[in-house]
Order: sequence, then structure tokens, then C-alpha cells
Amino acid sequence: MTVMENYYWNTGMAAEKKIYALVIYDIVSSKRRVRFAKKMNGYGFRVQKSAFEAIIPENLYRKLLAEIPQLIDREEDSVRVYKMVGYGEVSLFGQNVSVENEEVTII
Repeated sequence: MTVMENYYWNTGMAAEKKIYALVIYDIVSSKRRVRFAKKMNGYGFRVQKSAFEAIIPENLYRKLLAEIPQLIDREEDSVRVYKMVGYGEVSLFGQNVSVENEEVTII
């Protein structure tokens, strides 16, 4: 029997409009990959080895997009950022981290 968990988000209800961002990456160098993951931890939470999710305000989303090119080698690495606004649903199967709706502060 497969156990499935779902979680939902609504980025439009808060006083400050938020964005759900999914960041997936394939970074060749271990040093760059560790540095990249540490930076992503400041924005959201790791959901798989090379995937982070974040629910952040528009200004932090723009900051994230500006920082990514400085963290990678454009000739070797690949990063994809999916921006989703409004209502959404994620279906989880197998081993998953517990997902909680939390505020993220970048220091």
C-alpha cells in the first residue's frame, strides 16, 4: 500500500505576496555544490539531494535569481528555478522530509 501525503500553498493570501520557488540543480564540482546548497538553505528547505523549495517574497526571489549565476560555472553546471504563484499542491511519495509552512529570513 502506498502512503501519499499532500501539502498545499497559497501565495496570494498573505499581506505580502509570496512566490513558491522550486530550485533544482546539477552542479559538477563538489565545492560549488556545497556552497550552492548552503546558500539555498538560507532561502528554503531541501526536499531532495538536488532540490530546494521556498515560499518567499518577490524581493528575495529576485535576490535569489541574481545570486545563482555567481555560484555556478555556466559551462558545467545547470540550475532551474520554477516560479509558481497562487494555489498549488505537492504530492509526496516514499521517503520525504516533513514540510511545514514557515517564514524564512536571510541573514
